[in-house]
Amino acid sequence: MDIRGRRQSSNIEDRRGMRPVRTGVGLSIGGVLFLVVLSMLGVDPRPYLGMATKQAEPQMEQTAEPYQESAQEATLRELTAVVLADTEETWNAILPQVGVQYAEPTLVLYSGAVQSGCGFAQAQMGPFYCPVDQKVYIDLSFYQDLSQRFGAPGDFAQAYVIAHEVGHHVQNLVGLADKVRAAQERMGQAEANALSVRMELQADCYAGVWANHAARSRQLLESGDIEEGLNAASAIGDDRMQKRSQGYVVPDAFTHGSSEQRVQWFRRGLEAGTLEACNTFE
Repeated sequence: MDIRGRRQSSNIEDRRGMRPVRTGVGLSIGGVLFLVVLSMLGVDPRPYLGMATKQAEPQMEQTAEPYQESAQEATLRELTAVVLADTEETWNAILPQVGVQYAEPTLVLYSGAVQSGCGFAQAQMGPFYCPVDQKVYIDLSFYQDLSQRFGAPGDFAQAYVIAHEVGHHVQNLVGLADKVRAAQERMGQAEANALSVRMELQADCYAGVWANHAARSRQLLESGDIEEGLNAASAIGDDRMQKRSQGYVVPDAFTHGSSEQRVQWFRRGLEAGTLEACNTFE
């Protein structure tokens, strides 16, 4: 990818260097009211204290020393900011055509663990999008895993990951994410997983739509980039991930789609460059 001199997004929130701190057990609001009512009724509330408490999620605090990034991390941070800026260009142009104003998401850089609007998360989970706070979360060390563990090296492979998570943000803005979550609540596990697969494949397709516009309108891509993106889509398919981790494949447990499916939908978005090409729910 040719990122030299490209605009970097200002929607970057750097939380690297923060660490989780357990605050212990705390009382929920409902638990406090429960104990108060017991006391008013003349009942000793102490035996019920355990019922009214909950384990608090870890909170994040900044370490005493500022985070010192390596030269490699600085390069990855720059790439991430350029790719995020380019997704902004793409979706600010496309979504108004379907009557939706694009609200640019914030991308949070973190190291090790992070507190998001969707709860506490660790880097082992990989990059993710939280619809509650409309933020994308990435630990830059994932790019090393993508290359060494999953066999998908290259800057465009990394860009594909960012564009995929931004694709979930697009789904959130157009109202599809809420509809799918509501439908999943009425389904069994297998059916809910099938809907998750369709959501993930559409995000792959949206990543392809971005790549189409990045190449055609802004000449961001270079020779070999598309192959890197297709390789990344294949490398993190559910079938290959399951085979790697447990030695066999369970299609009913898929949540993101097979390697073949992910490549297919990324390629479809890449070739068409339109939202209409990404209807994975038909």
